Amino acid sequence: MALQVKMSDMESEVSSPPELEEDEPLLSNLDLLLFSLIIGLLVYWFMSRKKPEPIPEFKRLETPAPSATETSFIEKMKKTGKNIVVFYGSQTGTGEEFANRLSKDAQRYGMKGMAADPEEYDMSELSRLTEIDNSLAIFCMATYGEGDPTDNAQDFYDWLQETDAELEGVNFTVFALGNKTYEHYNAMGKYVDKRMVELGAKRIFDLGQGDDDGNLEEDFVSWREQFWPAVCEHFGVEASGDDASIRQYQLVEHTDINMNKVYTGELGRLKSFETQKPPFDSKNPFLAPVTVNRKLNKAGERHLMHLELDITGSKIRYESGDHVAVFPTNDLALVNKLGEVLGVDLDTVISLNNLDEESNKKHPFPCPTTYRTALTHYLDITSQPRTNVLYELAQYASDPKDQENMRKMASSSPEGKALYQSWVLDSSRNILAILEDLSSLKPPVDHMCELLPRLQARYYSIASSSKVHPNSIHICAVVVEYQSKTGRFNKGVATNWLKGKQPTDNGHKSTVPMFIRKSQFRLPFKASNPVLMVGPGTGIAPFMGFIQERGWLKGQGKEVGETVMYFGCRHRNEDYLYQEELEEAERTGVLTQLNVAFSRDQENKVYVQHLLRKNKEELWRQIHTDNAHIYICGDARNMARDVQTAFYEMAEELGGMTRTQATDYVKKLMTKGRYSQDVWS
Repeated sequence: MALQVKMSDMESEVSSPPELEEDEPLLSNLDLLLFSLIIGLLVYWFMSRKKPEPIPEFKRLETPAPSATETSFIEKMKKTGKNIVVFYGSQTGTGEEFANRLSKDAQRYGMKGMAADPEEYDMSELSRLTEIDNSLAIFCMATYGEGDPTDNAQDFYDWLQETDAELEGVNFTVFALGNKTYEHYNAMGKYVDKRMVELGAKRIFDLGQGDDDGNLEEDFVSWREQFWPAVCEHFGVEASGDDASIRQYQLVEHTDINMNKVYTGELGRLKSFETQKPPFDSKNPFLAPVTVNRKLNKAGERHLMHLELDITGSKIRYESGDHVAVFPTNDLALVNKLGEVLGVDLDTVISLNNLDEESNKKHPFPCPTTYRTALTHYLDITSQPRTNVLYELAQYASDPKDQENMRKMASSSPEGKALYQSWVLDSSRNILAILEDLSSLKPPVDHMCELLPRLQARYYSIASSSKVHPNSIHICAVVVEYQSKTGRFNKGVATNWLKGKQPTDNGHKSTVPMFIRKSQFRLPFKASNPVLMVGPGTGIAPFMGFIQERGWLKGQGKEVGETVMYFGCRHRNEDYLYQEELEEAERTGVLTQLNVAFSRDQENKVYVQHLLRKNKEELWRQIHTDNAHIYICGDARNMARDVQTAFYEMAEELGGMTRTQATDYVKKLMTKGRYSQDVWS
């Protein structure tokens, strides 16, 4: 500043020189000396001011680039003093939930853990885990679809298949999440467990297997109860004995905030529902207007529906067999009731901030937001809470008996497991029902919001072909409603929400946040291959797309092979879905054969597998001689198994095989992509 003053003074002197005689030189020797001095001072000042600048630049280059820091779980563990990393492969949020529970457990055993999404880190750094004392990698790995990794674990799976990394000295264990009704039960967890050993890593505790068809929570709790003592023994540490509740997030209430900065249901970018920008995915869903919502069944107590979503202008592309994922919202009546029971102002604007500042996950859901938005858009309030939620909330029950029962249900004792099974699971009690039935339980709403799992997208097989409907996606679904043992009426979140999505709602277009998940459920590359489709009930959905596409191919003059449909429902006059469309397809020759089993229209029930057995000679010719592709869609627990058994019997009887050979025959068809299943339980 002082220099600036001097310069201004100098400028005034130079700009106002005394008048000179005509014969005097313009500048005297003194003037030249002063001028040179000024220039010298200016150059010196400028150079001395600029010199320090390269130093911070040089230092910045020595620091790892932000992207390197973000993808290095090893550096993050070193920086935060963590010695346990829990990676999760999760499609519906359960794997992530278990990983968070295990990382919190570590603290109770005198260690420090972090949950990590393998998609966010450089997994080739696993070999560096030996740089951290008493380190351990835990993998909570769910299996999706037909033995596939979850979306977020796909890159990790690919790396494991290709790598020849040496993992000697790396300690690990795996807990696998799956469902026994599926052909490839816990395939991803088993593969990670096997491959880690092959690469030289040391398994310090047996592979845990959780079965969602049974009691996944009980499987996890039982495994975890044995796992931690084994870890303590391996590392020679003692449990701290601290069973107190450990909070992961800190509540901040915003009393004076610009409401334009508050999330109102968006999943990623703020205001993304107001200004939609492709590409659209799970973090950035497209708001598709509903153009059709009609009831499919003619009679009966159930409500089966057909919806059409308009994707014009979205640049979304799909193929027959893909899945559409929709993000539902919770019933507003349930949300309001929760607010009443907890005595909270649901419109309070809050943030839940992670106490671990180094964590990639800053909030459990988009923040800042209101309790109302969190409970409507972001949190699962209709599922039965897992045992860790009961355990953590028990401290807020003023009645010692309620506290004792909640903690007992969270234990691994046979009595506790039985109580949780009967009182929570069998009675279908959600968080509201628990709060209503345990009147002394009054948890702070922020802690409850921290513990509840995220509300997940729901996946539906697309019931249309993009060749025929490039700007429209069709959904076929049945509305879920039932009465629980407590007398409460429980409603499926997504199907009841979709049921209410009429094309116009008070003059406004109804929209559905959605994205596409690619599938392996594909028509054969050669249209001339025969196609055999088995899809009772809403399992018909992908086959409506297949039939439309085979019809389109025929219209293009392509040689199209036999197209055979096996459909099943309860009554011809009640729930024969898409009857007109199917019969028209058969009439025009798009469907070579339409076989329908009406299970309850006669004394003895008739299902699709009975029709398969009836047509066994023709089916065996199509499969064994004509290279037919088989597609099964619907219930995994009973239908898919019974249909598979029917094909085993066909191979035994008409192919002269033993049961073992018949099983291998069908498995080979699966490997070749000629026996595909899109099933659920």
